[in-house]
Amino acid sequence: MCRNIRPLNNFEPPATDDEVHAAALQYVRKVAGTTKPSKVNQEAFDRAVEEIAHITRHLVDDLVTTVPPKDREAEAAKARARAQQRYAS
Repeated sequence: MCRNIRPLNNFEPPATDDEVHAAALQYVRKVAGTTKPSKVNQEAFDRAVEEIAHITRHLVDDLVTTVPPKDREAEAAKARARAQQRYAS
């Protein structure tokens, strides 16, 4: 359920608001134990996603690092290579 929660800090280009929102959504789904809340819980679920996304954006923006930013494409290629090796027949 949490496969979409990816490191968001120190990438070039920086994490987008959509990526931050997707990570927040996955986090709330994991904590709530459901991918789709009931109608009675929808408002609380949505509010939690928005609040966590807001806090996450502040965290990512405020973090300081001394290492150069990672290239998104290079990191994605590494992940694909690891997956191919892991799931090779």
